[in-house]
Amino acid sequence: MDTTLVIMAAGLGSRFGTGIKQLAKMGEGNEIIMDYSIYDAIEAGFNKVVFIIRKDLEKDFKEAIGNRIEKHVKVEYVYQSLDDIPEGFSVPEGRTKPWGTGQAVLCTKGIVNEPFVVCNADDYYGKEAFKILHEYLVTRKENPDFHVMAMAGFILKNTLSEHGTVTRGICVANKAEHLTEVLETRNIEEKDGIVTGTYRGDPRTMNLDDLCSMNMWAAYPKFLNSLEEGFKEFLETCPTLDTKEFLLPSFINRLVHEGRAKVKVIPTHDKWIGVTYKEDMPLAQAQFKELIEKGVYPRNLWGD
Repeated sequence: MDTTLVIMAAGLGSRFGTGIKQLAKMGEGNEIIMDYSIYDAIEAGFNKVVFIIRKDLEKDFKEAIGNRIEKHVKVEYVYQSLDDIPEGFSVPEGRTKPWGTGQAVLCTKGIVNEPFVVCNADDYYGKEAFKILHEYLVTRKENPDFHVMAMAGFILKNTLSEHGTVTRGICVANKAEHLTEVLETRNIEEKDGIVTGTYRGDPRTMNLDDLCSMNMWAAYPKFLNSLEEGFKEFLETCPTLDTKEFLLPSFINRLVHEGRAKVKVIPTHDKWIGVTYKEDMPLAQAQFKELIEKGVYPRNLWGD
C-alpha cells in the first residue's frame, strides 16, 4: 500500500536562511532534523514525501534538503499562501497572518491520494512513532460513518525543555484510548517533579507521564474533504481583521466532539528532540551524536 509523509515546512517563512533553528546541522553529514524524520518514515514503509512550503522559498528549500531527499524517495511540493482560499472568498484587507496548519494540510488535497501522516518540519519524533502510525494506516480501512484517524501520543516528560516553558497539546482519551480532546496548554514547565502550565489562561497541573500531541497525525484522503469544508466555515466566520488561524488540532477536536472522527491515541516512548530556545541547540546536537554513536543512525545518513 502506498503511504505518504506530509511535512509542514511553510512556517519557515522569512526566517528561512542562515542560522534558523529548523535548518541547524545535527548530524556529521550536515543532516538537519527533517532528514532524520524522512529516514525513519522510509524505514517504516512510507514511499512518498510531500513538503508544504512557501513558493518563494522553493529554490532555497530544495538546496537545503529537497534535492538530497529526491534521490531516495518520491518527493512532491505544495505551496501554502495567504491567497490560496476557496472560490467565493477573498483575503480580508489588511490580513497578513497566515491561515495556519489546517490550511497548510489542505494544500495537499489532490496531491495526497493515499493514507498519510502529517508532522512538523522542526520536530524529531523518533523511529517508533513512524512505525506505529504506518502500521495503523495499513491495517485499517476507512469507515463511511466517521473519520478513522490516529495520533502519536508522546510522554510529556520526553518533550520538555531544560531552558524554558513549552506549549503542548495535552491528550484526554477514553477507556478505548480514543481521543476525546486536546488541551492546548501553554507555559509548561517541570520543577521538583511537578508539572504546571496554563490552559485558557487558568493554572493547570499535569503528570510527567501524561500523553501529549506533537502535531503528528495519521489520516486517510477523505479527511481532506472535511478539512476543506471546515476551512470554508472558518472563513465565513472570520472577522475582517481577525488574526485567528485555522489550526489542525482544533479542527480535529471539533470532528471528535461532533462524532465525525475516532482518533486512536497510540503512545510512543521515544524522546522528542527539538530546538525551542537557542540554548537547546547544543543539547539537541549532542542527542543526535549519541544516537549515531549507538548505531541508531549511520554517520552519513544517506550514504551519498
